Formats: sequence, C-alpha cells, structure tokens
Amino acid sequence: MVTIEDGKPGERSISVACMHCSDAPCMAVCPVDCFYQTEDGVVLHSKDLCIGCGYCFYACPFGAPQFPQAGNFGSRGKMDKCTFCAGGPEEDNSTVEFQKYGRNRIAEGKLPICAEMCSTKALLAGDGNEVADIYRQRVVNRGFGSGAWGWGTAYEKKGA
Repeated sequence: MVTIEDGKPGERSISVACMHCSDAPCMAVCPVDCFYQTEDGVVLHSKDLCIGCGYCFYACPFGAPQFPQAGNFGSRGKMDKCTFCAGGPEEDNSTVEFQKYGRNRIAEGKLPICAEMCSTKALLAGDGNEVADIYRQRVVNRGFGSGAWGWGTAYEKKGA
C-alpha cells in the first residue's frame, strides 16, 4: 500500500499488491525460476532461490516485487512481494514458513488480510468469476455499463 498526501486533505491509498497474473511476467524473466504458481493461481516465490537481480521488478506492470533490504555496496538484497497471505514453498503453517513469509491465512481457510480489512471493500478475494461479477455489477450500478474504460477487455465474451 502506498499513501499519497499522507495526513493531508485528499489523502489516497493505492494498493501495489501482486495481481497474481495468469501469465506472470515476473515468472517469465526470473533467471533462477524462483517464482511458481499454485493450483489456485497464486503467484509465489522462493526467497531461498532469489538472487536479487531485479528482473521481476522491471517486468511487473504493477510494481509488486520490492527490495525491502539493501545489501552491501548498494546491492538490492532479496526480492519480496505480496503472497496473497498464502505462505511460501515450505510446509503449510510451519515455523520456517511463518518466519520467511508470514502467516498462511489461505491454509487456515481465511481471506488475505488486505481483502478482509479493506473498509471500502475495494479489494476482494475469492473465486475469480464471483469477484468479476461483483466488479461488473459495481460498474453498472455507477451508470457506466459497457461504456466504461476497459469493459470489453474485462467482461465481453470472447468469440461470441
């Protein structure tokens, strides 16, 4: 989450969470294949395999991969990104997984914390078709319908 005009009138918060792309650019450019996709479509990474090259950072159109710790002599350290609260490659809910990736809320049957705590319900998580239906209905309710920017890309049926 990035906050613009923090503490001032007009303050806005913008999510820089991973979009867990079906054809993730970060996965395509990683020279050590530290990225992988779960059966649920969540794009995760192995912190043990990451070499900190930064290719994923430049490939991601959403700015999700970040380098929170700088290394010696200006090196980046290892990449970190949103895990959709799904942990990492270690055993679910193990101590090692928790220390490296935080709490695995998905294995606990819970929503990611961003979706659960979003007071405006702008961030949703769950079945992709159900989430798309909710967003589609929101656009229609606001009076935009098929005239909204991106409507055709997001909602029109292909080959119909």
